[in-house]
Amino acid sequence: MSSEHEFVVVGAGLLGLAAARALAGRGRDVLVLEQATIGHPDGGSQGSCRIFRLGYDDPGYVAMASRARGLWHELEDASGEQILLPTPQLSFGAGLAAVQDGMRRAGAPSKLLTADEAAARFPGVATGGPALLEPESCVIAADVALRALAAAGPPVRTGFRVTSLRDDGRRVTLQAGDGSVLVARHAIVCAGPWTGGLLATAGITVPTAATLEQVAYLGPAHGPMPDMPIIIKYGDEMPYGLPVPGSPLYKLGVHHSGPLTDPGRQDREPDASLSRRLADAVRGYLPALDPRPVRTERCVYDNTPDDDFILDRSGRITIGSGTSGHGFKFGPLLGGWLASLAAGESADLPPARFAVGRFTS
Repeated sequence: MSSEHEFVVVGAGLLGLAAARALAGRGRDVLVLEQATIGHPDGGSQGSCRIFRLGYDDPGYVAMASRARGLWHELEDASGEQILLPTPQLSFGAGLAAVQDGMRRAGAPSKLLTADEAAARFPGVATGGPALLEPESCVIAADVALRALAAAGPPVRTGFRVTSLRDDGRRVTLQAGDGSVLVARHAIVCAGPWTGGLLATAGITVPTAATLEQVAYLGPAHGPMPDMPIIIKYGDEMPYGLPVPGSPLYKLGVHHSGPLTDPGRQDREPDASLSRRLADAVRGYLPALDPRPVRTERCVYDNTPDDDFILDRSGRITIGSGTSGHGFKFGPLLGGWLASLAAGESADLPPARFAVGRFTS
């Protein structure tokens, strides 16, 4: 059995929901397909919170984050939900000067603190040197964001796993594992770590790789939880942390520390090596917290070789991929760009730096 749609979006994570909402807002016919459920634990958009920051060493990313913030506020106004929770951020480590310069060149506010000044304001953090205070950072209520995007967008068909794509130049045929077939004039593939394998069935190569990361949820070492900022340490290792909305816990991870994984066979059990690295990060930078986690969580990343995203179009298939690790903050902006690519519009397209052809040129 088959049916035809103008646009089919594969994947109801952050990117897929944002792209679908943008297209629906332009009056287009859109259906979203999700292999499991929205926010399912094996997907890259799962979990309660993410970091929103302007702090990048690249002023282009700073400008993107600033634009995305306005779009998040528009979604907040439309949904009546608070998604961005203002939270100060301390950035420190070897890459501090580059981040400060990137923010300065983009006109984003920041303030350099001495180690003593940082400790006086946030005694629960040990920066070991100067720190950059980023006053416009926020904690993103990620689960609230997905709910708001889904509520404001087109229908989502859950439990529909697309296993292959075929683009004949006139339409895209999407085959599901149960034999179901859908036909669309255009497909947008935002399937997280499954994107590469799915695109390969249509003869499209994207050089992405999935890793299985681990985060810890921490309580205070003694007494009540102190006032804690978002933290990011730049260096050979990149620990990051943020308060969990509506909870007395603090979330901690080490960026890009997990092993390669098959996204269809994720091991949800804690990894002993990653657990030690997280505990070491607590002891090194977060003396107010107990290094023994209240709980841990595994989360899959969809990575590109250069950490830039892939936002591009090949025939009648649009690609949104490689956003794990720092893409959530840009969600509504990237979704709008994907919608413009899919609709064949000439305005408000993603920068050329995100084209997949950069890996073959």
